[in-house]
Order: sequence, then C-alpha cells, then structure tokens
Amino acid sequence: MSQTSLNLVAISIFLMTLSVLVGPFLNLSPAVPALATFTILGIATLDSFSLQGKGGTIFVDWIAGFSKEHRDRIVHHEAGHFLVAYLLGIPVTGYTLSAWEAWKQGQPGQGGVSFDDGELASQLEVGKISAQMLDRYCTVWMAGIAAETLVFNNAEGGTDDKSKLIGVLTMLGFSESVYEQKLRFHALQAKTLLQENWSSYETLVSAMRQRSSVEDCHAELGVGSKALQNSGMN
Repeated sequence: MSQTSLNLVAISIFLMTLSVLVGPFLNLSPAVPALATFTILGIATLDSFSLQGKGGTIFVDWIAGFSKEHRDRIVHHEAGHFLVAYLLGIPVTGYTLSAWEAWKQGQPGQGGVSFDDGELASQLEVGKISAQMLDRYCTVWMAGIAAETLVFNNAEGGTDDKSKLIGVLTMLGFSESVYEQKLRFHALQAKTLLQENWSSYETLVSAMRQRSSVEDCHAELGVGSKALQNSGMN
C-alpha cells in the first residue's frame, strides 16, 4: 500500500474516533462520519489495487487545492522550473498544476514540468555526463524551490526535485558530503537566473495560471539567447 493510501486510512480512523468522542455533543448523526470514513477507505482501496497510488494522490491534492496559497505555490514553483529550463536551453514539453491534470496526461505523482531529457538519459546510461549537462539539469531541478522561496520566503514543495538531483549524483558516484553543497549551489544559480529575468517570470506565472500551451508560454517570454549567454552556463 502506498504512503498516500496509508495516510487516507489514518484519516478515516481519526474521523471515526473523533465522531465517537464529540458526535454526541454536536448532535452529529453517526451516518455523517461513517459515510466520510467509508468514502475515504474506498478511495484508499481503489488506490492500492487499481490506480497504483494515484487515486490517493489525486484526492489529497484535490483537498489541498481548496487553499489559494497552495495553488499559488504550485504555479510559482512550476514556473520556476519552466523558465530556468527555457533559459538554459532544455526543451519543455508540457506542464501540469495538479495531480488530476497529471493523471489525465499519464504522468506520475502530482505532475509538474516535463522536459525532453533524452540526451540526459543517454549520457546517464553510460554512466558519464558532461559537467555542462549536469549543471544545467541540477539548476533546473532546484529552480522550483528557488522560485517558491523568492515569492513566499520558504518552500513547501521540492522533495521530489531534491531526490532527482541526489539520485543522479549517486548514480555518478558523488559522495554524500557533496549533496548539500550541490543543492545549495544550484538553488543559488536558479535564484540568480530568476531574479535577472523577474518580469519574464511574472509573465510566465500569469500564462500558466491560464493553462496556456507550452508554445504560447514561449511566445510570452520574449527572452532566451541573451539570458543564456549571461547565465555563465552556456
């Protein structure tokens, strides 16, 4: 059973326990928490046996989506990935801003920005990657955290991004002592790129909020070669 499904089971147990304790004081019908518990357990069961963990993720993400701040964090986070990838010449092939959108597009987890990473995969297959390629992708992976921190003064997302970066470093034989150094360095690189292109970033956030296509987002940016030349990573 996935971690999300286990979380749903825990929520259902909490609801049932809470209803037993406070239900009589609130004149709450036992049918209400029972129905909620049954629904959550049903989602968890379906999630485990039919959706390979995606159902619970969609449900939890849907609940979180009622928070405006949560929605704002997601679009600002993903716009960070999108813009930095664009500036560093990594082709963006698509993006999603919710687990439901990701599921409809056949993407795992809660979605995010998708890249054409065929060249990266080819180099990783032989266990050797150019320093330029590694720097660019590491910077892109940390760009969501950098963007979120710039806008909200902290980052709630980015666990998967860090895992990708550490996974590649591990595959390439880097020691654990290097991980935190790399995380900080590339987060700073991404932060600098975003600050230097802040008006383009804000334009991109607005476009992504409207679910503009990747092509339309590119057209809105109006940046690229000059920023790439100034990035120090070309």
